[in-house]
Amino acid sequence: MFEQVRFDEHGLAPCIAQDFASGEVLTLAYVNEESLRLTVETGEVHFYSRSREEIWRKGETSGNVLRLRQLRYDCDGDAIVALVEPTGPACHTGERSCFYRELDGGGEPAPVAHEALSALQRTLRSRAAERPEGSYTVELLDDPRLIGEKVAEEAEEVVRAAGQESDRRVAEEAADLLYHLSVLLASREVPQAAVMEVLNGRRG
Repeated sequence: MFEQVRFDEHGLAPCIAQDFASGEVLTLAYVNEESLRLTVETGEVHFYSRSREEIWRKGETSGNVLRLRQLRYDCDGDAIVALVEPTGPACHTGERSCFYRELDGGGEPAPVAHEALSALQRTLRSRAAERPEGSYTVELLDDPRLIGEKVAEEAEEVVRAAGQESDRRVAEEAADLLYHLSVLLASREVPQAAVMEVLNGRRG
């Protein structure tokens, strides 16, 4: 079934679990042919533990399983990427990703560009659930008409900046538009991934 995969002398291959929606790298573990077969059959990622010398289903004790969306292999056929939908933190420490520390960086890594929208979506979901007093996001979520007005206003400001202002101002106004558009999506419980899938469907 996995003839394309070149397992090492121990019958193993490294497997990176990557968030299907955001592209964030969640964890790295190893698989053998049997764990890959179980992953495909069950739709939940199974790894092989080199220390325990046994197959284990990710999340079998914590409940934070990784639901499989797609398996890919690299150009040499000796490494695999599992694109997944995580149901909770991927790391046993409770962190979203096992890669939450920067080497020689003194702690938590600085945010990177491709993580911005997914981090914003998680923040918006948190505001919607916790409803902190004085939150601008909560004010918007409580008034769908206001969200629509703000999206229209910010879109107009982006167009104006593009015609009259610096590239920096265009980026700032575009960020305002993306924030308000993200709030609108959150208010309708439309995930960003649904929008990206529509874009993917229009490619070509």
